[in-house]
Amino acid sequence: MASATNVLRLCLRTASSSQTAQSLRLPNPAAAPAAASVLVRSFSTTPAQCGKTYVDKLRKKRKKYDHHHPEPELEYEHSFNDPGDYFSYVAHEAGKKHTKVTEQEVRLAEKMQSDWNAVSGDERYQFISRRKEVGSVAAEARRPVKVKNDSFWNEEEQDPDYITDEAGEDDFEEDDIMAMGHGKLEEHREFREYARIAVWEMPLLAEFAKEFKPPAEDECLRFRYTSYMGEFHPADRKVVVQFCPSDIQGLTEIQREKMAKLAGPRYNPETKVIKISCERFEHQAQNKRYLGDLVKKMIAAAKDPTDTFADIPLDTRHHKFVFKPKFPKEWYLTPERKAQLEAERKEMMRIDKAKRLKGELLDGVLAIEAVRTGESEAEPVMVPRGKALR
Repeated sequence: MASATNVLRLCLRTASSSQTAQSLRLPNPAAAPAAASVLVRSFSTTPAQCGKTYVDKLRKKRKKYDHHHPEPELEYEHSFNDPGDYFSYVAHEAGKKHTKVTEQEVRLAEKMQSDWNAVSGDERYQFISRRKEVGSVAAEARRPVKVKNDSFWNEEEQDPDYITDEAGEDDFEEDDIMAMGHGKLEEHREFREYARIAVWEMPLLAEFAKEFKPPAEDECLRFRYTSYMGEFHPADRKVVVQFCPSDIQGLTEIQREKMAKLAGPRYNPETKVIKISCERFEHQAQNKRYLGDLVKKMIAAAKDPTDTFADIPLDTRHHKFVFKPKFPKEWYLTPERKAQLEAERKEMMRIDKAKRLKGELLDGVLAIEAVRTGESEAEPVMVPRGKALR
């Protein structure tokens, strides 16, 4: 607890009225021996800042002292508008159960409180005005001066948002591997994690295996989900439903066509399938429930006999029809076609063999050589009228 004598002395230094100083006489400091061992702090209108860095420095200093040495007690400083508020605060602290204010300080505070009450209002106003002027001038002096850093990235500047000081943590001291090595180790850890799952947990899933049963006639909705192996992803909430209007029981042909018209661009005229997706809600179950309710509303609207949409044609401009040419069926090599081609091939070989035996089969290579050597004349070539060979 700060000494009332020293605090009042500092308050009176800022006062400009001599009458105020004479009315508030200071007692002899020797009369208050307990005040000499109490930690003294200057009078301020702002609360004291007792941060982590300041406490860490005090702890380092305390290690040098003896364990039996009395340690100073730190407290937060309160904000007082005038000395009267401070004297009231001292009296309030004296009434607490675990108070640190002595009886001598309480009597001194009560006496100073009576002296302060005797001060006139004009003198109090002058005191408060002077205190504000001194506070404004002192604020400029208390403001920390930012030193201009020499480095471009301000590496020596401390970040107050860090939990720790993190001084020198980025310096490589040859006692650790580089970032690429840590990334490789993290990759190995991930591989081993999935290997343990495959060895120890995957076989347990066989107990939950169920026999596949094809969907019934009334189960015409096909839902599709997206999973990222337990990882959070914005797209894992998306749910897609697909159904064919012809698979829904209880609908006539006109009602099925009306449902296709209600689906609009979500209807595929080639596959006759309606596809709707939803990702507006946070969870997959919510999106699935919304799609189910939406399909029920479409069925109810299709069964509405007030308007069948018969005068509205089915709009398919949203779908791009792609023509894919198909191989003609007549060109397929059927077994009959293969047998026919094989018979024609054998007949051609038989005719060539007969001509070869009679010498009527021409050899192209020999004919070319004969023309080149001049042994035979070149065959005449038909030329159109009015044109000549070049």
